[in-house]
Amino acid sequence: MDWKKVRRRTAGILAAAGLTLAVAGCDTLGYYYQSIGGHLGVMAQAQALDDAIARAQASNDTRLAQRLGLARQIRDYASRELKLPDNGSYRRYANLHRPYVVWSVFATPELSMTLHKWCFPIVGCISYRGYYAQGDAEQYAAGLRREGLETYVAGIPAYSTLGYFDDPLLNTFLYLPEGELARMIFHELAHQVVYVRNDTPFNESFATAVEMAGVERWLRDEASEDARASYRQYDNRRKQFRALLLDTRDRLDALYRSGADDDAKRRGKNEIFDSLRRQYAALRTEWGGYIGYDRWFDQPLTNAHLAAVATYQQWVPAFTALLDSVGGDWTRFYAEVQRIGDLPEAERHAALSKLAQPAVNTGTLNAEDHSSGVGKSSH
Repeated sequence: MDWKKVRRRTAGILAAAGLTLAVAGCDTLGYYYQSIGGHLGVMAQAQALDDAIARAQASNDTRLAQRLGLARQIRDYASRELKLPDNGSYRRYANLHRPYVVWSVFATPELSMTLHKWCFPIVGCISYRGYYAQGDAEQYAAGLRREGLETYVAGIPAYSTLGYFDDPLLNTFLYLPEGELARMIFHELAHQVVYVRNDTPFNESFATAVEMAGVERWLRDEASEDARASYRQYDNRRKQFRALLLDTRDRLDALYRSGADDDAKRRGKNEIFDSLRRQYAALRTEWGGYIGYDRWFDQPLTNAHLAAVATYQQWVPAFTALLDSVGGDWTRFYAEVQRIGDLPEAERHAALSKLAQPAVNTGTLNAEDHSSGVGKSSH
């Protein structure tokens, strides 16, 4: 590892954070320290792919060697065919010996689908707060609940440092099905192309649109028939589950915006969540007993579960339509996304709203989600 480069980039982050840290309270200081220390800990465990593959072969771990080789092919494809950054990201590997790299905390009021936001140097205001230790995330969520907020703690297999570091491949997503592995790499690299401060729905929807189109091309160009069939089954289940969640989210949002009193809203909320559980049970039966989304129900259901999912979907139709409008030309697409991203917020959202309508009308939207902890994403 080029530790000189790592130290230089870390110094830049610390310098950018300096003014905030100077006036921050103990809680904020502790959060920044765990964030920086946690990431440097991840980086310290990373090794070059050649070395990782050689070690896997030497220990007769043929599965690991094969997956690292596949990841390298996907990574090369990302830059060659999708015009994503050609840098050191995802060209190293780290085994963290845990199921997720971070755990993100999402929070909402009791009777609202509006996600709480946290503001930080560099990335601006975002709708989640990430921790490198699950216990820390759970502890922070417990504090938010004492303040009257509803919370959801989601395990996240990957995140992007927006190009400040060469993010490594991780054991937390390396063994996903081939299409899912490609989706993960494409999504995280997309964050390095365009990132708009203080607009999580824009950033996540853009990266989701890139991953969707990218994985379709990877499957068409590079994957075996078995890999394509496996991904189609996986993806169809995810789309059904996402549609159920987004429908439930819309029903709750309509309830909270209605003129009903708070007690009536609480009763309606309970009924809607009961309906969600019943519909999911029916889906499981339809899927032949597949339990891949059971973990989503491990925590008591809250608004935060559903608001987190919606964050990754809002502008996907707009970006999908934009990519179609430039004939799938990635360079032109990224330039246009950057142009829209540079607009003032109201103009940006108006432009995206105008783009979104044709995508909805023609049925081209494929709902995807990343870091909400549903299926996979991110951050």
